Amino acid sequence: MMRYLNKDEIQSRLRLGKSVEQWLGVVQEADHTILRWLSIDKKSDESFSVAYFESFDEGNEDLLDIYAFSLVDPDEPFGVIHTFSSVADAVAFAEATYKASPNKYILAGVIQEEYRYYINR
Repeated sequence: MMRYLNKDEIQSRLRLGKSVEQWLGVVQEADHTILRWLSIDKKSDESFSVAYFESFDEGNEDLLDIYAFSLVDPDEPFGVIHTFSSVADAVAFAEATYKASPNKYILAGVIQEEYRYYINR
């Protein structure tokens, strides 16, 4: 089971320059599945960015690296990015815009575990 970060852990990690991510689920199209997730990062100018990603589900039990899957919009290789002056504003935007849950942020780099859960359910 995935360990989710609490509010204090999210804020601390981001202020220290460590990213957090959240799996947002899938969109089932007629002929393909789209995976959705977001990342929140601290930028060098001390602002915070929310990057939203959509990729095609090209994985299987042997290929779980969603970071390597083809993006729906190849013109946005770093996701659709919005920048904010505070952690609170970035998190509030992610919740309002992308329906992110305040209780389901995870450490950056382990989103494959959420994907693994999705394909094995």
